[in-house]
Amino acid sequence: MNHNVQSIRLFIGAKDFQISRSFYQDLGFEETILDPKFSVFKTGEIAFYLQDYYAKEWIENTMIFLEVDDVNRYYNELLALNLTEKYGVKLTPTRHLDWGSECFLHDPSGVLWHFGKFK
Repeated sequence: MNHNVQSIRLFIGAKDFQISRSFYQDLGFEETILDPKFSVFKTGEIAFYLQDYYAKEWIENTMIFLEVDDVNRYYNELLALNLTEKYGVKLTPTRHLDWGSECFLHDPSGVLWHFGKFK
């Protein structure tokens, strides 16, 4: 089976859609509004959909791994955005493991982002 895949996009929900939109814009994602309750956020060729829908069990079990070129630099840039103060989110410092490095950021709804780099 030959897929010839062009992209893959996930759908995530938001407890407060406007706050989540602002959060992802602060992270540097470019928003395209598709509907008043549905947007696509892009950076380069990577994108995801944000929807004005919240199911606690689903959101709190959603994790996204975004590979970056330098985790320490990325963590410091996240820290400089003051996201914990602005949005009340949790940012966890970089940890170095056998497979590589990663830091963590929960979005305002509870989605857990892993920003990492493989060895």
